[in-house]
Amino acid sequence: MQHEFDAIVIGAGQSGPALAARFAQAGMKVALVEREHLGGTCVNDGCIPTKTLVASARAAHMARHAAEFGVQIDGAVRVDMRAVKARKDAVVDASVANLTTWLQSLPTLTLFRDQARFVAHDRVRVGDDELAAPKIFINTGGRPTVPDWPGIHDVPYLTNTSMMAVDTLPEHLVVVGGSYIGLEFAQMYRRFGSAVTVIEVAPRLIAREDAEVSQALRGLLEAEGIAVRVGVGNLAMARDGAGVRVSYTLAGAAQTVTASDLLLAVGRRPNSDGLGLDAAGIAVDARGYIVVDDELRTSAPGVWALGDVNGKGAFTHTSYNDFEIVSANLLDGGTRRVSDRVMAYALYTDPPLGRIGMSEAEVRASGRAALVATLPMARVGRARERGETTGFMKVLIDAQTQRLLGAALFGIEADEVVQLLLLAMAAELPYTRIAQTMWIHPTVTELLPTLFAALKPLT
Repeated sequence: MQHEFDAIVIGAGQSGPALAARFAQAGMKVALVEREHLGGTCVNDGCIPTKTLVASARAAHMARHAAEFGVQIDGAVRVDMRAVKARKDAVVDASVANLTTWLQSLPTLTLFRDQARFVAHDRVRVGDDELAAPKIFINTGGRPTVPDWPGIHDVPYLTNTSMMAVDTLPEHLVVVGGSYIGLEFAQMYRRFGSAVTVIEVAPRLIAREDAEVSQALRGLLEAEGIAVRVGVGNLAMARDGAGVRVSYTLAGAAQTVTASDLLLAVGRRPNSDGLGLDAAGIAVDARGYIVVDDELRTSAPGVWALGDVNGKGAFTHTSYNDFEIVSANLLDGGTRRVSDRVMAYALYTDPPLGRIGMSEAEVRASGRAALVATLPMARVGRARERGETTGFMKVLIDAQTQRLLGAALFGIEADEVVQLLLLAMAAELPYTRIAQTMWIHPTVTELLPTLFAALKPLT
């Protein structure tokens, strides 16, 4: 059956539903195609469920340390993993239900539940239906990468997706991958009560960050009893009874670790395959990401790509910002561009890492004159009051313009405080404006003037 629409949106992740709804609210006839589940990775097996699990893990951690705050808990702290999963599922189900209700309330929006495949730049096939529209938007997201290591297909393994179905406590969880997803799972399962080992091929954890960030995070994890192995090579897997034996080399020596469970957290790949992009003349790069311009247009006329599938960001907020760019340009007469945004993200260990703009390594590579300051979180009154003094604040300033180039905040409420600096960057405010502002006491933010007072040339 053939259907004509004003717009077709393929994929119901973060930008897809918002964009489809915006078009529908503007009176356009819209098709939204989703093959699996509304809400995409963030709602179903990414941000929302993992941060719900992080909250449960933090509750267990705080309960174990209650005596440090003068609070006595009789008996051992036990974690009911079925209850933890049930709470996570309830939060996810509520999010999906709210999204479903919202979309169903839009009379000019039609939801198709199947795989979409291009047959031309302005037509897609969905099951037995052929949909046509002058504007098509791809928001198909990504999925976990599974490297072709020796033995990997002969052993049971988990990814961040399949981990969402786990309602038991692993005796020993080996996490292969020492970046954002892997470290969040490593800490939460250690706090639930598992023995945890993190294995990373790079010479340090989250190698994209400056060395001091990697060092601080490693210290945090090891202090909680997590074994960390970095700079490994020659990874291979084999069955060991009901578990898995992971072998590798470290500093030239052969090593093995036996685990009850194995989690792969080694990156993600775009869901661009299976869309029939060739039929539409849509170009992809060497890694499979859809190539887009600064306004998210693909190489095919009338086709845009948003979210993780375009390689312009791998976060919920970058995907939603893609929606904001496209909707503003097409419906509001805007001229917004991807290059206008300041890159920002967070790592949700406890405490979290908030990152904006350039790292120190990137500033050095740029060759510009810069200022830098770093202060420990132990200087923050709120951190001392809560007994959470781990971490530091670091800022990088352009010496000529006095504007922020980047920041790394690792510590209590860092993911919130860094947003203030993000706004200052977006508004192109000089750091002096922040330093001269009176901040509320006692807060984490009040350390910022002291931090800026410690600026010195980056040498």
